[in-house]
Amino acid sequence: MTEARIPLHTPLFRGDRRLRIALVGLPGGGKTTLFEAVSSAAPQRGELAGTHGIYRECTVQIGFDEASVVDLPAIRSFHHLAGDDLTTLKYLLWGDDRPVVSAHERQGPPAPFAPPDLIIQVADAGNLQSHLELTLELSLLGRPIVLALNQMDEAEKKGLYVNARALEQLLGVSVVPTVALMGQGLTALFERAAAAARVAACPLPQPPSPHIAQSLAQLSAALNRPQIHAAFLLPHPMLLQQFAAADGFIEEELEQHFPRLLPELRALRAAAGAGLPRPLAEELHADRHHRAASMVEAAQRWGIPGQATGWRYWLDELFLHPQWGLIGSLAVFAAVLFVVFEISTWIDAMTTARLAAAFADWQPKSLDGVVGRAVADGLIGLTGIVVPYMIPLVILLVSLEQAGLMQRIAFVVDRGFHQIGLHGGVAVPFLLGLGCNVPAISGVARITRGRERVIASMLITFVPCSARSAIILAVAGKYLGTAGVFGMFALILVLIAVLGRLLSRRKRELGPGQVQEIPAYALPAWRSVLAETWARTSDILTIVTPLLVGGSVVLALLAHVGADAVVNALLTPVTAWWLGLPLALGVPILFGVLRKELSLVMIYQALGTQEIDRLLDPVQMVTLLVFLSFYIPCISTFAVMLRSVGRRDAWSSVALSVGVALLLAGAVRLGFGGLSVLAA
Repeated sequence: MTEARIPLHTPLFRGDRRLRIALVGLPGGGKTTLFEAVSSAAPQRGELAGTHGIYRECTVQIGFDEASVVDLPAIRSFHHLAGDDLTTLKYLLWGDDRPVVSAHERQGPPAPFAPPDLIIQVADAGNLQSHLELTLELSLLGRPIVLALNQMDEAEKKGLYVNARALEQLLGVSVVPTVALMGQGLTALFERAAAAARVAACPLPQPPSPHIAQSLAQLSAALNRPQIHAAFLLPHPMLLQQFAAADGFIEEELEQHFPRLLPELRALRAAAGAGLPRPLAEELHADRHHRAASMVEAAQRWGIPGQATGWRYWLDELFLHPQWGLIGSLAVFAAVLFVVFEISTWIDAMTTARLAAAFADWQPKSLDGVVGRAVADGLIGLTGIVVPYMIPLVILLVSLEQAGLMQRIAFVVDRGFHQIGLHGGVAVPFLLGLGCNVPAISGVARITRGRERVIASMLITFVPCSARSAIILAVAGKYLGTAGVFGMFALILVLIAVLGRLLSRRKRELGPGQVQEIPAYALPAWRSVLAETWARTSDILTIVTPLLVGGSVVLALLAHVGADAVVNALLTPVTAWWLGLPLALGVPILFGVLRKELSLVMIYQALGTQEIDRLLDPVQMVTLLVFLSFYIPCISTFAVMLRSVGRRDAWSSVALSVGVALLLAGAVRLGFGGLSVLAA
């Protein structure tokens, strides 16, 4: 058996060594969209000191690394800054520390945390020149930079091709194409950011054109004094360019702290501009504009070589679109249910129905015969749930994962999870919960903590696992039709959303955001699909089968000695009085704590038939289905809850599920029963 090895890059950015990343960009570049794509459900918000500029900050998981990502207010240029823009620049330079020239400011440091270790500039790939002018200014900060070429899809629609590798060579920084709105390229972006921070990969020096550099030589020498740099804590190229452009902040601080030097520096600045065709500040701006335009000319072309708009493009336009993606996700889920429903009906008729008919006439009276018939009933019930309903559903879910659709659905529903107080990283575990709640809760435990872990784990217990989906398909699909199936899943979706909003109102600790990978589309490999399906259903042989068969035997023995009547009598207030179900269903419902499938098998046995529509009317079937779908997670789910969230919250989850099941099932019974009376 081969072992998968994951490379571990050091040093790790975790805990106190967490990486700090600032998102910077012009308005309209998609900076905020990128932040929302990776952020936690409730990022911290604040105002930069003395301004109305809002920043947002949250922790983001990047593989084994962690980063504090700060979404700063948009900034257009470093020149002649004032107010909010100047404070943004001060944060990029100094963070929560202040140099000598800023110590007198009353409002304190710009933000309550350290300056960034790395800057991610988010640029509009379709309007690149103005963004590259800002890149040239950012390169003066002396910090590692990664350039996110965002909105690549819009650039391609315009017929523009941007050569990211050419830009990397020109700028000396990592350049990563992204479509933040669709989650594309974000994994590579943050991986490249962590790698750049490890080696402190600063941009290549971007000096002004030679004629300007020559004019500024004497001014540069005069500014290059230890006392000035100690006071400003600015890289020398930036200090030079800011003073040469007559930046108000630099000039005011020089006048306050170095009044004797300022006349000499102003004279040298005037001399530097004397031999230029236009004023020095305008010449610097024009030069920066020219250098950015030259980079665009070298890296951008009309027409996209070797790329055509094909089915992959249109699929992403559907599944990764903020609005259409939700519709596409619901369509995929509906298609899965429809296909499984159609396939399952045929398989059920070919397998379970024939097996049940074969044993229908066997009605033993002896103890050995009763046990033998119970074993046969348990195996028939197991076959009737697993073969027609569970296995086709798991195969389809695994195929969708390997095709890359599940990951896209997870990215789109990320925004919905934020509405219920959870970050989008839990979307994948929630989707895994459609197969089994146990690995889903384990997955949540790995990526969340505190109250967020508790809320997500509690909500996952309401996700219809393959066992509960099989029950829904077996009962609703067989007796209530397609509308009944979709109605049940719609009810579950609404319930999870409502409970999420209610639970998230409780105080919770913030969990980290997560960069979700959007893989390339791929055809599922049938060997891999079958292997993964077996991995997710193999516990049927080791765990479920003994429970089902053993439960069936216990129920048969209880009935044989008459003890089932005692248990059913004790449960009368629940089954008969509140739910309006036959008394005989008390024991089968109780045994659902072992496995959800077991309840249905034992219901068949208790009623003496798999054609339960002969003994239950539609209202009773809906009531039974709602109660079975929501009450008490199975014992294996409860066990993993104990390990993940602790005893108190695990029992709270049980109480919540029982309460919800009783309330909803009772409401369904009263509501549908009332409608039936009115219709009659």
